[in-house]
Amino acid sequence: MIISLDLSSEVPIYQQLRDRIVEGIAAGTLPDGESLPSTRQLAADFGINFHTVNKAYDLLRQQGFVRLNRKTGAVVGPTASDESFAADWSARARTLLAEAVAKGVPADEVLATCRDLLAAFDNQQGDESS
Repeated sequence: MIISLDLSSEVPIYQQLRDRIVEGIAAGTLPDGESLPSTRQLAADFGINFHTVNKAYDLLRQQGFVRLNRKTGAVVGPTASDESFAADWSARARTLLAEAVAKGVPADEVLATCRDLLAAFDNQQGDESS
């Protein structure tokens, strides 16, 4: 998987890294059991501090997207069933939708964007299994 970060973005680098990895998991390009690069390797690849990568990996671990192990490093896969995920996801979606409404994005455009993004993830997963 190729990860691209915008080092001049207002979005913190650790958050961008976390988001790209979650997108890779959703798209199937980072399947369950896949090892992620070490924090030092990924930091060197991007020219960023390894603590930034460590923060992203720890966030992914807390959210149940990866398992961290001293011997194997970061591995894609659920750490445990997280029942609070649904409530948290709903709250984040509510805020994102509120932003769209506040900026005047029409409801049909919001729904079409959601459908297109979900379809893209489904298509990418289908391409990976072929």
